[in-house]
Amino acid sequence: MQLLKQKKINYNLLDDDNKEIFLYEINNHLLMGEKPSEFFENIVDVPLMQKHPFHMLYNLTKAEQSPVHHPEGNVWNHTMLVIDNAAKEKHKSKNQKVFMWAALLHDIGKPDTTKIRKGKITSYDHERVGAVLAHEFLSEFITDELFIKNVTALIRWHMQILHVVKVMPFADIKAMKKETDIHEVALLGYCDRMGRKDPDADKEKQNIDMFIKKCREFEE
Repeated sequence: MQLLKQKKINYNLLDDDNKEIFLYEINNHLLMGEKPSEFFENIVDVPLMQKHPFHMLYNLTKAEQSPVHHPEGNVWNHTMLVIDNAAKEKHKSKNQKVFMWAALLHDIGKPDTTKIRKGKITSYDHERVGAVLAHEFLSEFITDELFIKNVTALIRWHMQILHVVKVMPFADIKAMKKETDIHEVALLGYCDRMGRKDPDADKEKQNIDMFIKKCREFEE
């Protein structure tokens, strides 16, 4: 097993000139940590997390969710559960780096889209907004446009599992299949659904199977 390099870094002392070092550490723990959330919980309150572009992650701590669908709490809590599940499942992905970054940033659009409608907390269209913000975040450091495109595509389409399985008007299998791999969407979607308090793994696996079946049967 590949071990994390142990670096004595005081994250509280990092400033704007050290953003690349901070990103490297995030990437390192995201890809190689067995439980990445432990690292992220340690850095969430360091000053650099409130600077651009890391503030997009910090804002997840202030975005509340529906207690019915997300009893685990705010978007940050949810994301921590998702990346830990993703770390367990990443060996199934065709591109683990794309997959893990998509898991980390999948709900980055929720802070900007969360509203209370008729007494309920909603975040409609957060996947579209999230794809735009994820592009902005990654473009701050990365010049690999294909990598960014693949990450943002997974974020853009990660809600399609719900839309396709429930035959909702937002389902768009044709457009999704043109931009990304349905199996990668399915894997991210499974980790997303498991990133909740006391999830029903069997039920979620059934939903994933149904999603893949419907996508395969779709005729353009």
